[in-house]
Amino acid sequence: MEHIRFISSTTVQPSSQIDQPTRRIELTPCDLQLIVLDYVQKGILFHKPQSNYPKDPNKSLLEHLKASFSRTLDIFYPLTGRLAITENDQDNTTSFSVDCNGVGAQFVHAAADSVTVADVLDPILVPDDIVYSFFPLNGVLNYQGTSTPLLAVQVTELVDGIFIGLSMNHSVVDGTSFWNFFNTWSDISRWGKTSQPVPIFSRQFLDGIIDLPVRIPHFRDQIPAAESTSSLPPVLLQQRVFHFSKEKIAWIKAKANSQMGTIKISSLQALLGHLWLSIAQAECHSSGTDQETKYKVLVGMRQRLKTPLPDQYLGNAVLFGVVKSTVGNLVEKGLGWAAWEMNRMVASQTEQEVKKFLEDWMESPQVTNIRGVANRILLTGSSPRFNVYGNDFGWGRPVAVRSGAGNKYDGKLTVFPGAVEGSIEFEACPSSETLQALAEDAEFMDSVTK
Repeated sequence: MEHIRFISSTTVQPSSQIDQPTRRIELTPCDLQLIVLDYVQKGILFHKPQSNYPKDPNKSLLEHLKASFSRTLDIFYPLTGRLAITENDQDNTTSFSVDCNGVGAQFVHAAADSVTVADVLDPILVPDDIVYSFFPLNGVLNYQGTSTPLLAVQVTELVDGIFIGLSMNHSVVDGTSFWNFFNTWSDISRWGKTSQPVPIFSRQFLDGIIDLPVRIPHFRDQIPAAESTSSLPPVLLQQRVFHFSKEKIAWIKAKANSQMGTIKISSLQALLGHLWLSIAQAECHSSGTDQETKYKVLVGMRQRLKTPLPDQYLGNAVLFGVVKSTVGNLVEKGLGWAAWEMNRMVASQTEQEVKKFLEDWMESPQVTNIRGVANRILLTGSSPRFNVYGNDFGWGRPVAVRSGAGNKYDGKLTVFPGAVEGSIEFEACPSSETLQALAEDAEFMDSVTK
């Protein structure tokens, strides 16, 4: 944290203290499977605004951002609450819900007096020591939201820029909910109002499938040991952002479809197959051709239900899809096969699979532990469809997006839309050896913009 000077930390409550209609929100299996993981941490980097912003001479930029943040909390008021735990002594189970008590969200003001925008963007490898310090609540696990804010923001002033980093409890929001909040806040900051749809808190879509509240047996036994919950990933992990231009994506997609004699493989499926194959090739010499390789992808389920779940639903609505192969088989069959496996996996996530997941989870609740994920498994979360670069707070679009230390491990590949329309970027977090092998792979590096 040597790059950061913390100036203030305050608790912000909704600007309107009217009585809200929803007082408690039960967590669902999709929420609870993440209960012992880290908060979701994403942030955006801006050039510093001109001296005439904000236009109100009586408000500083920080006061303006804090006021618009408070107004956004009027709309997303459950995020100012805390988790509530119910211990069911009669069957030794634990239930979780969101208590919409309006206690408040955290707002941190910090400065990185010697850090420039170029210091964040120019290095080939992500300067994690700088970027991770731009986020609050490092090392906090979701179940700790009983006493820790469900939402915290850190506004860090750089020499020539501003970084706005959000940390949200991942058992309360997924990526769609996360960026809905960001989009709403930036609208209110820029325009004084928002056209974003209001969030939906109801769990009515679960009626007839499962009963709430969910009861987790022996929850305390599933909490990770303290030594495995460090706020920072292992030091041997490095990160690099790989940018794929619209033209390169079209070429990879066309190649994958051509190899399989189809037109059904999407741009993202082709890119996922490309990364899966390239990383397998990079690790082939050390792992051997008989080593199994798995790729987990978070697949949104909102549009997979017979009655689609609106994007404004506040909560997790994702399933873990997985493809697997041996390294040798994957390398032999190539890009088209890898991308087609991604296509088949995504297509298999039907409404029936959603119901099966929910019912099976109720029968045998299993929370996801980062140690259980990080075992030679690639995983991609987030989406290139999220509105990241539309977050204009009033002084211009972001120049970059970065994520915090939460849930980082060898094999994490976070996907974002690129700054240029039609482009996509992956924030890759493999071992340093794999990252070096990718950098030395001329064919792979020819597919990326930088």
